[in-house]
Amino acid sequence: MGRSTTALLAMLALIAGACSAQPETTSGPTSPPPSPTSTSTTLVDAGSLGIEGLDFAEFLETSFALLAVRDPQGLTSAGVASEHGLRNDKLNDLSDAFLRETQQLEVAILEELRRFERNELASADRISYDSYEWYLDHQVRGHRFMYHDWPVHHFVNSYNFNLLLFLTDEHPVESLDDAQDYVARLWQIAAQVGQVIDGLQRRVAAGIVPVAEIADLTVNRLDQDARGDARSLALYTSFEDRLGSLAGLTGEQTAELLEEAAEAIEQSFLPAWAALADYMRSIRHLASDQAGVGRHPDGEDYYAHLLRGHTSTALDAGEVHELGLVNVERVQAELREAFDQLGYPQDATLVDLMARAAAESGVTSGAAAISLNEALIGEAAVVFRPLFGLWPDTPVVVVPDPGGGGYYVPGTVDGSRPGAFYAGTGMRSLMSIPTINYHEAVPGHHTQIAIARTLDLPSFQRFVMYNGFVEGWALYAERLAAEVGLYDDDPYGNVGRLELELLRAVRLVVDTGIHALGWSADEARAYMLSLIPTWAHEVQRYMVLPGQATGYMIGMQEILRLREIVRDREGESFDIAAFHTLVLGSGNQPLVILDRLVSDYVAGGS
Repeated sequence: MGRSTTALLAMLALIAGACSAQPETTSGPTSPPPSPTSTSTTLVDAGSLGIEGLDFAEFLETSFALLAVRDPQGLTSAGVASEHGLRNDKLNDLSDAFLRETQQLEVAILEELRRFERNELASADRISYDSYEWYLDHQVRGHRFMYHDWPVHHFVNSYNFNLLLFLTDEHPVESLDDAQDYVARLWQIAAQVGQVIDGLQRRVAAGIVPVAEIADLTVNRLDQDARGDARSLALYTSFEDRLGSLAGLTGEQTAELLEEAAEAIEQSFLPAWAALADYMRSIRHLASDQAGVGRHPDGEDYYAHLLRGHTSTALDAGEVHELGLVNVERVQAELREAFDQLGYPQDATLVDLMARAAAESGVTSGAAAISLNEALIGEAAVVFRPLFGLWPDTPVVVVPDPGGGGYYVPGTVDGSRPGAFYAGTGMRSLMSIPTINYHEAVPGHHTQIAIARTLDLPSFQRFVMYNGFVEGWALYAERLAAEVGLYDDDPYGNVGRLELELLRAVRLVVDTGIHALGWSADEARAYMLSLIPTWAHEVQRYMVLPGQATGYMIGMQEILRLREIVRDREGESFDIAAFHTLVLGSGNQPLVILDRLVSDYVAGGS
């Protein structure tokens, strides 16, 4: 999974525009800087925003920039803060006032967009209009649910996980200014965590509480993150390592920066993390034993909204559940064929055969796992390049992750920080490694996201990411690897691929089971244990990221369906590289808009 893609409709790391534009500064702080609060005025209408009367292209860029500058952390992650006149020295504003101001902004931009005559635009502009309209409309639909999620938890894409990853891995330290900016952001953690706690309190007041077992895991995670003194934590050691390779710093400057960082961690981060953990402890008695969002007020409507966002389709929970059951049966049949080719007994259960294949395929860990993943990326680049008309220049590197791994973080637009595939270094079955690699790196997340970011398109089409499109593409990449023969001499790897595809089908059943059908966590685990027991732990993921896991299978099947439509139209002249350009060449798209784009192509561009 792409770490930055699992927010509902993330613009970089944008979640409901929860961040603020701040004035540019010229030097780093020598004392704690102001907290990350909004400096902008109340939004009224398009005229006050400077987006009224613009031509379409100017409107797209100007209006989206108004959203982008409200996400300074996202701008830093993408390496484009300077393009917006900002330094990398402010954390996002997560205050209630700023969130509501952002909602006003989204409403105003959507209203102004709808003043354009869509059918009078050129065909490419109509796709841009449709995509932007879908995105903004979905954001506005979600305003009523602004406090229905629970953003602090134990898994990736939680507030706490994202902030630490952002500072230790994504924040640049390539100059003295960067180093000062890093320290400035450390000082702001306490204020930002205070905003997060305020948001949690608002949720509790509205009847939104975490699941009990997730609350316990979260407290443990927060305690682990802050265990030890300031100089032993990754916030300090990662900064120290990067300063050590920074040319031009004097020994005195390095010592001063490290002392300031330690002081900021001691006085800002550690008390804030302790306060966050203490708040989670204080509400533990309110935590729910129900696993699904049906426990929330308006929970049914909220889950329908999440499904719409994560799949970018009109499928309802019942249709998604049924689609999952159908695909579970399909993939099980394909697994049976794979086991027949291995000569496994037909009277054994698929669960037993998957366990046998995993044992026979062997395991790897540590440096050997990293070397294997690097070799797979190199091979994939050679094999897949002829199948693409577009190809990214930004490299992707393998980052060791003893904590688990299995996710991708995009690089900067200018390539100064490469895309990163975080690969687990713990003991792993060899049969699953190739498929995870193709999903996260080449030709999956890295290929798709890096291409999108360098296209000559409106900025929102380069940076707004839709879960069904992004995860659907990555699962399609796994299938493509099988189609080009990368598993022909690796029958165990093919079993690993099919096991992971079975997981994506199971997710449709379990996610909807938990959040629409009222399944308990134990019922969900029992279902997974009966089909794919090594992944039953993921039930906790589905509890904290409702709907997200449905995008994979739905997205892949939509891409495959559209590919067959184009193949049927073109017959023997079908060019898969041209099809990939068609899918990827308009940047990130909701699946419903991708369908429209392909339909226009098949109809001759009408």
